[in-house]
Amino acid sequence: MNQLSKFSEIWIVDFEFNISEGGLPDVHCMVAREVHSQDLIRLSGSELKGRKAPPFDVGPESLFVAYYSSAEFGCFISLGWALPANTLDLYVEYRRLLAGLEVEQRFPLLRALAHFNLSHLAPIEKEDWRHLALRGGPFTKAESAGLLDYCQEDVDATFHLLRAMADSLQFPYCLFRGRYMQSVALMERQGIPIDMDTLTLIKDNWEFVRKQLIQRIDKLGVYTGSSFSEKRFEAYLAEESIPWPRLDSGRLALDEDTFRQQSKKYPGSIAKYHELRIALSKLKLNKLAIGSDGRNRTLLSPFRSTTSRNQPSTSKFIFGPSTWIRGLIKPIGDSFLAYIDWSQQELGIAAALSGDNNMKDSYHSGDPYLRFAQMANAVPETATKRSHPTERAAYKVCMLAVQYGMGAKSLATQLGRPLYEADKLLRAHKDTFPRYWEWNQGFVDTGFLEGCLTTTFGWTRLVTSESKPASVGNFPVQANGAEMLRIAIGLMQNQGLRVCAPIHDAVLIEGPKRDELECLNIAQKCMRKASEAVLGGFTLNEDSKVIRAPFRYMDEERGVTFWNVVMTILGQPLYSSQ
Repeated sequence: MNQLSKFSEIWIVDFEFNISEGGLPDVHCMVAREVHSQDLIRLSGSELKGRKAPPFDVGPESLFVAYYSSAEFGCFISLGWALPANTLDLYVEYRRLLAGLEVEQRFPLLRALAHFNLSHLAPIEKEDWRHLALRGGPFTKAESAGLLDYCQEDVDATFHLLRAMADSLQFPYCLFRGRYMQSVALMERQGIPIDMDTLTLIKDNWEFVRKQLIQRIDKLGVYTGSSFSEKRFEAYLAEESIPWPRLDSGRLALDEDTFRQQSKKYPGSIAKYHELRIALSKLKLNKLAIGSDGRNRTLLSPFRSTTSRNQPSTSKFIFGPSTWIRGLIKPIGDSFLAYIDWSQQELGIAAALSGDNNMKDSYHSGDPYLRFAQMANAVPETATKRSHPTERAAYKVCMLAVQYGMGAKSLATQLGRPLYEADKLLRAHKDTFPRYWEWNQGFVDTGFLEGCLTTTFGWTRLVTSESKPASVGNFPVQANGAEMLRIAIGLMQNQGLRVCAPIHDAVLIEGPKRDELECLNIAQKCMRKASEAVLGGFTLNEDSKVIRAPFRYMDEERGVTFWNVVMTILGQPLYSSQ
């Protein structure tokens, strides 16, 4: 444990609490043990709620250790305590050790203990005590004592896990990841403001709305009653001459990703069926996690993916279900919301990390897709988005497809064009951006040869013979993008911004209207600093979309049409932009 010796105190901490759907934690008890001295602190909920500060040192000389620490920090915030200066989260570090194996979806403490042959230290009757904590009080004296004992068992097990993992810890990167777990707790506390009146109206009339949606949107009879008919949809595609990817069996590929890709290509025809399918089959309005204060709060599931991205529940998180439902996001009172992301983030990351000057030039041109077409001599230097829309669209699809490791066959399907045209586009990309291709192939080769890949700030993934080359090739861009987002969020919170949630490669912030310009300026500076930190000084551009009360958030490319259909059915005002 040599890496830990610089800390004068190391406190392993665990809370027991319960939390209502979309609500805030109600703390039952806490146990903390100091690693060096073995000092033990056990406090009940009533004892905790009377304290204005943690009963242990959280300053720069001490280390706070927990397993899935965002839960503990949620309790800190509820109790009004200052957050620790240094955090080590063993869940995150265990997740990092297994990233890329895809052997499991969840990483509970019991699984980590088993991985390090510590199963004999697992708490006894864990599920029974967990259910008691989730039930909430009031507790009998025996139950209160039992919860403290159970909480202590978790702390003691985490102590042994720390010893087992000590040699695998990456300092200072593990502290950076621990700091992000504090950011997660702050965002889960903040939540996203929801228009509860409209949500209630939609819920109360949902069965009627479902039937009306089919009647209004499915003019061609793809649905039989409320059921999607693959046979009828196939006939519709043939009638409209729309090419569609198929499975090896020959049947239509009707998965979410295929529909999403096809919706982008055919927004006037396929997009409406995409939204309708989601609304009818997947949208469960009662599952959205919304607290009594009208805010959407759910676990953001940080570091859940192999690339370390957040993966919140697609049914509980407002950005998870059908796109149109995001129209329920609405600033409250005299406030604003701002959705801020990086422009073509993945392209910019690839340009910077590969050192491909042509790709850098393309990125900073303002229209990388048109610039690619110009570099490939497919359009004149004087071409514009308006003068050559068809060529630009094809080169855009190609540039995006390359980032996801798509081959000529898949690209041809995406474009709806012959295979030779897709081949020609890919050759143009290779000729225009040779340094990128050399770098990407080198990255893949290194992964398979060495069995491991690492980001700028130390997140790793294992590479085995079972790993897919496309997934390995995507890793440096997506994982470094996740690092960038974590840095940006931390910087924003350090500057006092209220960050509501991360959304893929973007953030949603909230603030009073009077401070809008100042908040936006701070957020944009943080985004730029984060990109420079990850990309060695290369700056990514950022975009922002501001929503001011009484207007609402809306994805205008995909969501507005469907939202307006629902509002028409309900006799409500249609969406209007600011």
